[in-house]
Amino acid sequence: MSDAGPRPLGERFRAAREARGASLSDVADQIRIRSVYLSAMEQENWDAIGAPVYIRGFLRTYARYLKLDPEEAVAAFNATLPEPPPQDRVEAERSPGSRRPGLLLIWTAGIVAVLLVAFVFYNELTLRGQRSATGTTTATPAPLLAASPSPPALASSPTPGAGGPSSLALVFSAPSWLRVTVDGNVSMEGTFPAGTSRTFHGKNALVRIGNAGGVEIYVDGKDRGKLGKAGDVVEQSFTL
Repeated sequence: MSDAGPRPLGERFRAAREARGASLSDVADQIRIRSVYLSAMEQENWDAIGAPVYIRGFLRTYARYLKLDPEEAVAAFNATLPEPPPQDRVEAERSPGSRRPGLLLIWTAGIVAVLLVAFVFYNELTLRGQRSATGTTTATPAPLLAASPSPPALASSPTPGAGGPSSLALVFSAPSWLRVTVDGNVSMEGTFPAGTSRTFHGKNALVRIGNAGGVEIYVDGKDRGKLGKAGDVVEQSFTL
């Protein structure tokens, strides 16, 4: 009886692709993922792709094309990641002595505050004694309160769809890697947090998104929605 376990993820992807009679370049044209990344997935060379969030997005897109279960593919990849250290080990590494500087600062601040209050109280008693001895009353000027600076005005983020004609607006509802090329020039590239919004003007725009479900698209002021689901890697061009 054979004790062989399930086939590795990369082998399953390659076998499914070959069963469809498709080459890596054929698949790359269909799902807009470079053939070098497709080959890296079939060889399980994850370092050639990058961060796990991009790997999961590529796996889901490739699995859907091959009619495989995308979540099973992601689960198989997650099983290859190293486990985080146990919580008790992290707690053990925290030396009790590391908390002493913080406690020392708190005690020092408390002592200084007590001494300051005592000094003010002593001065007040001394001033009252001098007033009683001379029989005069001196008006004590009210302390001047420093005017608190006004909070800086927040720069208003561009309103989606307000760019007008010949514009492309992007609004991030979730973190995502993104690259925008306008009229042949890369105008924006990198990983951006949720809440980011940008507007571009030109004639042609090429957008590549690492998490298509986290970015909303507006072209010439019209809502184009999202180009895919969460984790999908999508590239699409627009004429503005």
